[in-house]
Amino acid sequence: MDSRPIGVFDSGVGGLTVFREISRALPGEPLLYLGDSARVPYGTKSPETIQRYAREAAYFLLERDVKMLVVACNTATAAALPILERELSIPVIGVVEPGARAAVSVTKGRVGVIATEGTVRSRAYTRAIHAIDGSVEVIEQPCPLFVALAEEGWAGTNVAREVAEVYLAPLLREKIDTLVLGCTHYPILRATIAEVTGEGVTIVDSAETTALAVEAALHDSAIRASESDPKYQFLVTDATERFLRIAETFLDHSVDHLDLVDIARDQPVG
Repeated sequence: MDSRPIGVFDSGVGGLTVFREISRALPGEPLLYLGDSARVPYGTKSPETIQRYAREAAYFLLERDVKMLVVACNTATAAALPILERELSIPVIGVVEPGARAAVSVTKGRVGVIATEGTVRSRAYTRAIHAIDGSVEVIEQPCPLFVALAEEGWAGTNVAREVAEVYLAPLLREKIDTLVLGCTHYPILRATIAEVTGEGVTIVDSAETTALAVEAALHDSAIRASESDPKYQFLVTDATERFLRIAETFLDHSVDHLDLVDIARDQPVG
């Protein structure tokens, strides 16, 4: 048994949906969450800046002796995953490929992807889906307001419904049959999104599919843990009170261990 924690990294609070699904799928695993809330959002930053931030977070978590790194941020996955996979000696899991694979497994041929502007601009989901099946039609749509709606606790409101109708209208006109939630905030709005898309569209939650990928990678690397009371730790780079407020909504329980940290530092040259 490997009792070292799994490190889960995001630009802020959105990755808590990934943390939640991992804890549900793997209840015996210790988890260490790092939210870079001082520099959120990543979606509007350049790829070079996102890569620097992601490397800083990764090496910070390595110093905390994590056995696996989960990049629970679609924007960071799109910009920095290949660099982290190349540089780190531990398994690295991103959120794009698991979602893409799940979408291909259920689609009839037309996949919609909703994500941040940065993720859509990178076309990471289109590339990942086409790497699996080049015949699938992929239509990507940025939905930046969904992040604020999730964080402010407005997911089930009429405002969220109206915003979803505007964002999803172009995808529905394209007759999509599958919709990927390509931002880790978006599962909080899943019920509202599903109301707008209707029963004819299958929703793929990248948080759920990432948790399954983590479980498979732990098995393949023989680093599973099975603790009866695993430790959950949370680290942020700013705004601890805001994190605590939002985390309770995203996780459905309070956070017991939260520390404020500074992750900016010199890094090894890759």
